[in-house]
Amino acid sequence: MSVRANRVGEQMKKELGEIIGRKIKDPRIGFVTVTDVQVTGDLQQATVYISVLGDEKQRENTLIGLAKAKGFIRSEIGQRIRLRKTPEIIFEFDESVDYGNRIESLLHQIHKEEKDNQQDDKV
Repeated sequence: MSVRANRVGEQMKKELGEIIGRKIKDPRIGFVTVTDVQVTGDLQQATVYISVLGDEKQRENTLIGLAKAKGFIRSEIGQRIRLRKTPEIIFEFDESVDYGNRIESLLHQIHKEEKDNQQDDKV
């Protein structure tokens, strides 16, 4: 990925956080965190990775709400970032957050089991 695409991605990430958090009033959209934005080298497409607080239904509703607001979001981005053509936006869940949480809970579980085994050895 080019340096320019990286810079555009970082700028979009910052702006999207503000747009989604403050400008969109769709009740379907839950508490969203924009974790990353990957822009193609030709700046035609931007994949926006999000994490959503809540259960699976809330996550799905948020994705539906964001898809409906895509045109508005894109025009807001166009006004805030000076580009000849605003990239097409694709929203995806950032699975790395869930993956990290899963690893953390497994490590916690292993640590607890080791602690329990050490106490059993002392008895």
